Order: sequence, then C-alpha cells, then structure tokens
Amino acid sequence: MSRWSPQPAPDEPDGLILFDGVCVFCSRWVRFVIDRDPEQRFRFVTVQSDTGRALAARFGIDPEAPQTNAVVLDGRIFFKSDAALTVLGALTATQPLALLKAAPRVLRDPVYELIARNRYAIFGRTETCMVPSAEDRARFLP
Repeated sequence: MSRWSPQPAPDEPDGLILFDGVCVFCSRWVRFVIDRDPEQRFRFVTVQSDTGRALAARFGIDPEAPQTNAVVLDGRIFFKSDAALTVLGALTATQPLALLKAAPRVLRDPVYELIARNRYAIFGRTETCMVPSAEDRARFLP
C-alpha cells in the first residue's frame, strides 16, 4: 500500500479538509468548496494551525512542506488526487468529476504532484493563512 493510499481515520471529524493555508491555489480550492457546499458538509483546517499540524503528523504530512491536501470522509482519509476527487464527488454540482477516480492513481497523482510542487510559483503564496469571512468562520477549526 502506498503511503498516500486512503487510510482509516475513524477518530477524525467527517468532512474535514486539511489544506495549506498560505497557498493561494489551496485557499481558492477551499473557497470553491464552500461556494458549492450549501449543506456545509465540509469543514476546514490549515496545516499551519495546531490542529492541522497534529492531523498532518498523524498521517505523515510534513506541515513545513505539505505534499498533499487531505480530506476525511466516511471514516477514511484521502490524499492527493484521491482527496480532490473525493470532495468533488461529494458536491452535487461537481459529482460527475468523481468519475476521474476510475483512472489509476499512478496516472492521476503525478499530475497532482506537478501542480503541488509548483503551486507557489504559479499561483502565489501569502505570508499569513487565509482569513475566512464572518459567515464561514465557524467552518474552520483552530
């Protein structure tokens, strides 16, 4: 089993997305999810927060140089392209995109990794983590 294969995570909150809070692309991903999640199924935590660091450490993600986002759904944690496609599959507006999970991870993850490696150069980086709007603040863990 690959280090980034989905793993059991029964003690983690369902619908939790771990993301790089200083990455502009990652913050836009979170905004994308919020805008398409009227049921508010998903909550968010930055890898830079204490809660995010603890989650990252538990699952082998380096909080200083995260190589993946992660999502906990239905008692399992997903990484890399699995994480993104799992979230897209759970959102009504983007459900058909989950069909991309039919492609082998060995083909999907290199594309994910290419973007992840270059995300700061392509999309930018901020000095501080994303600040959610007042209406979305309750969806973010400290």
